[in-house]
Amino acid sequence: MQALLEIRGLHAAYGAVRVLGGIDMDLAEGRVTALLGANGAGKTTTLRAICRHLVDTRGELRLAGARIDRCSTEQIARMGVGHVPDDRGTFVQLSTEENLYLGAHARPGRHGRAHRAGVADDMERMFTHFPRLKERRAQQAGTLSGGEQQMLAIARALMGRPRLLLLDEPSFGLAPLVVQDIFAILRRINEEQGMTILLVEQNARLALELAHSAYLLETGRIVLQGPSSEVRRNDAVRQAYLGE
Repeated sequence: MQALLEIRGLHAAYGAVRVLGGIDMDLAEGRVTALLGANGAGKTTTLRAICRHLVDTRGELRLAGARIDRCSTEQIARMGVGHVPDDRGTFVQLSTEENLYLGAHARPGRHGRAHRAGVADDMERMFTHFPRLKERRAQQAGTLSGGEQQMLAIARALMGRPRLLLLDEPSFGLAPLVVQDIFAILRRINEEQGMTILLVEQNARLALELAHSAYLLETGRIVLQGPSSEVRRNDAVRQAYLGE
């Protein structure tokens, strides 16, 4: 299967503090890939490195064959990489609807009637995926519940029409029923739209149920990779991440 994103020899650091020690990954187009690992392993840094956001990087990144490792964060977003960070990054003083409109800022061709019509269509599509956001479209984002803010963060990223969606701990701090809803929506988006997703998730069981393939990161290096079903059966993964 063709890789949408190819990562070769990716190093990342915060100043003098090295986090990633030269990792290689391939994200298959239209598939969900999980990135597992303990706290501090470098999972969040990997997502930031792909976006060149708040971290120093070196190595080669190719999106659909085109080099992006020399591009700015904004350029990478316009090339089709959407990022939902672990802090969600919502604009708390703005309404739900205003946040979604800002998400469309990353897409190309931002002017003209066709663009406005496309944004309106995508807005309604987000409200179909996330009915709670429609109910709260005029509500200030900072007053939404944690689950609603996570939905808004995902929907805002999707408004940019990304080819690749990077998700950082979408279940963090949320009630189990809300998490089930969000992961069901992610599965539907992947299946219906063929959205390629790289998922960082501390709940390894949940991540492996959604993902088609997985990588295990330990202290900045990939130590295991393969189809999710195989990673799920690995004894080390079962003991350390699945509690079996």
